[in-house]
Amino acid sequence: MTWSLERTIGRALRGVRAGERKLAWNGAALAGAPDAIRLASPAFGDGQDMPHRFAGTGVGDNVSPALYWSGLPEGAAELVLMVEDPDAPLPNPVVHALVTGIPPDWRALPEGALSLPGVPPMVIHPGSFGRVGYAGPRPVCGHGSHRYVFQLVAVGRPLGLPSNAKRDAVLAAIAGNALGRGRLIGRYERP
Repeated sequence: MTWSLERTIGRALRGVRAGERKLAWNGAALAGAPDAIRLASPAFGDGQDMPHRFAGTGVGDNVSPALYWSGLPEGAAELVLMVEDPDAPLPNPVVHALVTGIPPDWRALPEGALSLPGVPPMVIHPGSFGRVGYAGPRPVCGHGSHRYVFQLVAVGRPLGLPSNAKRDAVLAAIAGNALGRGRLIGRYERP
């Protein structure tokens, strides 16, 4: 598809978005989990534009940003990280990263940590379209600004999921097990 055709399609679909209500953050699995974790990145502030290097293959360097957090609840057995785009012109948000098994004594992930093979004991699961590992922002040209919602969840018992577990399986394992959560929103747009 040529760039101008992609831009025309993107502009035509500007009003079509999966919607924030379909984010894991707003779903039943995280209902009632306190918003107690502070999640941040040294690369961008909450609600700000993500630097180009974190954009997806063919657009940027496809490097996951460094993340750090504080305020984990007591009794956390592991952390789960999910990155979703609720602004994609699809029925559901696009999952750009899905990671379980992050030890609760870790307080950060360095830049690039969400690439394969990952740092044990982290388990990197498939995101949308079967992609495994970080898939940076790559919205359709002309579709407008997209939000990339980094969601960190502390769970009270280990999930023990296989590496091929997808979003729905991870959310089912989190249901009734979430002790706390935090999020960071980055933005990215392709004109």
